Amino acid sequence: MAPTLKDRVVVVTGASRGIGREIAVRAAADGANVALLAKTEIPNPKIAGTLAETAEAVRAAGGRALPLVCDVRDADAVQRAVTAAAEEFGGIDIVINNAGALDLRRTPQLPPKNFARLLEINVQGPFAVVQAAYPHLRRSTNAHIVNVSPPLNLEPSWLGAHTGHTVGKYAESMLTLGWAAEFASVPIAVNSLWPATTVASTGMMVAMGEDTVRAQARHPRIMADAVHALVTRPTAGCSGHFYTDEDVLHEAGIDDLAQYRLAARDEDLTGNFYLASTPLPTV
Repeated sequence: MAPTLKDRVVVVTGASRGIGREIAVRAAADGANVALLAKTEIPNPKIAGTLAETAEAVRAAGGRALPLVCDVRDADAVQRAVTAAAEEFGGIDIVINNAGALDLRRTPQLPPKNFARLLEINVQGPFAVVQAAYPHLRRSTNAHIVNVSPPLNLEPSWLGAHTGHTVGKYAESMLTLGWAAEFASVPIAVNSLWPATTVASTGMMVAMGEDTVRAQARHPRIMADAVHALVTRPTAGCSGHFYTDEDVLHEAGIDDLAQYRLAARDEDLTGNFYLASTPLPTV
């Protein structure tokens, strides 16, 4: 199979900005049909990026765009959006569960409603999207699901550093393992992809400040290129794995990662949460 997404139908959640936007634009560069799911329809003066802006960028890159206002916490809204995408483009080949919530507060400081939000966005959202997309994915000739979630690192320091956030992201990673087994006979490939270093995503910049993040990060485009390399692989033999963006790009023969660096030097890059190569946090 040629490594292209031309005419494929890609559903991307959290598509109005950051990693999701870059994934959508990269797929569009191949001539893909991209369904863009996100909440941000009206510009936010504090956070750049809207669905309309991503849709414009997708079209400019050479793809077809279908912007769909959708909160992944609303299963009915997800079903409507996924159905609209399948009807508009004639099916669905790829689902990228990129929408995510970030809240690193420790248990005494994390309000119950915020913990619930972590679970709703990071777990219930991907479940609803895949459940709605499944009837269409099973008819694809090369179906892929990618969850932007980490490897299951059970080192207590990672679990204890920000328990609420970790529970949500690890549950999403459990979905990867479960779906890989459940959908193996279809087949649908299901994998998790996680940045090896800090990426200048919108969530990270809101949490830590743009200048702080950029000084230690890579551009979100690295995740877009890694997603592209992963979902253009044949489904067979490619499921149930926890990849980093570096892993996938190296396997694709892309070894020069300097093109993605925002930090001044490679030495300034910070390893991402939950990876064995990243220094353990202090609990």
